[in-house]
Amino acid sequence: MRPGEEFFNFHNHDFVRVAVAVPRVRVADPEFNASETIELIERAAELRATLVLFPELGLSAYSCEDLFHQKALLDSALAALDRVREASRNHPLCVVVGVPLQVDQLLYNCAVVIAGGSIVGVIPKTYLPNYREFYEERFFASGNAAPGETELLGFRGIPFGNRLLFRVEHQPLFCFFVEICEDLWVPIPPSCHAALAGATVSLNLSASNITVAKADYRRQLVLSQSARCLGAYLYSAAGAGESTTDLAWDGHAMIAENGRLLAESKRFDSEPQIIVSEIDLEHLAQERMRQTSFGQQAMFERAALQNFRTVTFPLEVSKSGRLLLSRKYERFPYVPSDPAWREERCREVYQIQVQGLAKRLQSTGIQRVVIGISGGLDSTHALLVCAQCMDLLGYPRTNILAYTMPGFATSQRTLEQGHRLMQAVGCEAYEIDIRPSCEQMLRDIGHGYADGKRLFDVTFENVQAGERTSHLFRLANLHQALVIGTSDLSELALGWCTYGVGDQMSHYAVNASVPKTLMAYVIRWVAETGTLGPGASEALLAILATKMSPELVPGESRDTEPSQDTEAVIGPYELQDFHLYHTLRFGYPPSKVAFLAYCAWHDRAVGTWPDIPAGKRNAYSIGEIKAHLKKFLWRFFQYSQFKRSCIPNAPKVGSGGSLSPRGDYRAPSDSEAAVWLKQLELVPEDEPPRGI
Repeated sequence: MRPGEEFFNFHNHDFVRVAVAVPRVRVADPEFNASETIELIERAAELRATLVLFPELGLSAYSCEDLFHQKALLDSALAALDRVREASRNHPLCVVVGVPLQVDQLLYNCAVVIAGGSIVGVIPKTYLPNYREFYEERFFASGNAAPGETELLGFRGIPFGNRLLFRVEHQPLFCFFVEICEDLWVPIPPSCHAALAGATVSLNLSASNITVAKADYRRQLVLSQSARCLGAYLYSAAGAGESTTDLAWDGHAMIAENGRLLAESKRFDSEPQIIVSEIDLEHLAQERMRQTSFGQQAMFERAALQNFRTVTFPLEVSKSGRLLLSRKYERFPYVPSDPAWREERCREVYQIQVQGLAKRLQSTGIQRVVIGISGGLDSTHALLVCAQCMDLLGYPRTNILAYTMPGFATSQRTLEQGHRLMQAVGCEAYEIDIRPSCEQMLRDIGHGYADGKRLFDVTFENVQAGERTSHLFRLANLHQALVIGTSDLSELALGWCTYGVGDQMSHYAVNASVPKTLMAYVIRWVAETGTLGPGASEALLAILATKMSPELVPGESRDTEPSQDTEAVIGPYELQDFHLYHTLRFGYPPSKVAFLAYCAWHDRAVGTWPDIPAGKRNAYSIGEIKAHLKKFLWRFFQYSQFKRSCIPNAPKVGSGGSLSPRGDYRAPSDSEAAVWLKQLELVPEDEPPRGI
């Protein structure tokens, strides 16, 4: 357990920690198997899991074959189950084990749910494989023959059937369903209907012998089932100790959530194993609420869902101490951490933007574009998209009319970077000094001085932004071209754009659904692949290393570097993009966003986006997270929606969301942020943070 983990209770924020165990077994030796199972139950309890899952027929071993018809084995397996049940009294967790049970003269391959020394329910396997190496119909009856209730180990009225849902009293979102091995491999697994009936988590007790490439197929099944059901899926397959008379076993355990693999065992390990992770129940509930076709399917399958019964049971969860998450939340949720996936993501984002712009040019019959170049990230990225688009359409890059328009605060660095970039791209490059027209505008509107000095207020800043936009649109008229917008998703979310000017208004906005952190990686990818040649790569890397600034207010002396600092005003983009993703994509409350941000950002790390300078502090306290999140919430929910309500067309690039009023996000322009800000204030600034 890592330092500080004792500070968080997992049932805050609707997280539940679960475990999947793969014990060592002996064939037809239930006493030994019970001991091994109890040992792993104790380990799961130490890890503070709420539930632990074991493999199919783990108390007897799966590979007993005709030994299942021996009463001595069945009696011993029942005694082993009683030992496990009794051991569960000592631990605040739910245990799910596999055992053969004879009920009403029929033998069933069963999963038994145990909690607090009681048997909560018994689930018989529905689909019995009887092909290739499997002959389960020789031994077992299908769960469709289950009587509904049974008596077991002196307990009467135990729910017994293959349509049982189990719900934990103190956590209503924690509703799980149990199926066994082959049940997952059929065209419509029982867990599909269970999910429609309300199960957020499905468990699979499996034996599943190993053959070449079968593990990959298993993994695909588990991941796709969790994604299809918008749920979590826990899978435990038999491992060391099963009979190798004709088969082999690899002990494959997995925990998946909505198509994402959270944890996986080491296969072919001769030692007992246990894996743990946390299931985000709120995430699953949010996904089901948003994906309205899920509810439609439940309505269409109403007849099939009537057969499900819900078994609610108490579970005394330990409240001694608090924990941080063991599962990893990426610091940059828009950017894959795996280099291969990241390269593919950059390529795909780039191509989506290029395709969008190409279609717009083709549909209008226009072959030229006009773009303003600042020497910063946004206009750089948009220019790269324009260049690739011209190549795709077979137009010369000179059809890109690029203008750098220095104003009162343009630094020498960004001006030179803009020129180097335009030269490397091979577009038509121009420079227009907007200061004379800005001076005229300031005089015309009566903008004056304070104490003999120019007043550097919002009007002063926006006159420059407006003049640039006016020039671009009139140049587009003159040259029969489209104005290309440059503002990105992060700026639109924070309202860091001026209404009606180039970073908010254009003819087509190629960057509008690309967050700042992802944009930086795409630019680096273009530089590293050498797409535009070595000169361009050097220019791109220099731009990435430049401080982000609106460059609208000059410094005390002639500036060689940008005088303003964007992130000092609106917060670090690396953190605000994290807040944006979890707020926009999942609708999480501020308390949960703050907790997740702390889990991801409280430690120092090797790198930041796209690189970390030597000595840069790359960690945030809960107090710092709260301060930046407060800025985000006010700007996102109250300050800037009116700007987003009239943004131009732009291609959506990712499932992380866009802010187009015609797409992912539709909101009133005059709403309040009070609800979100009030909840954020309830988050204490303890280190590590506590849940609400």
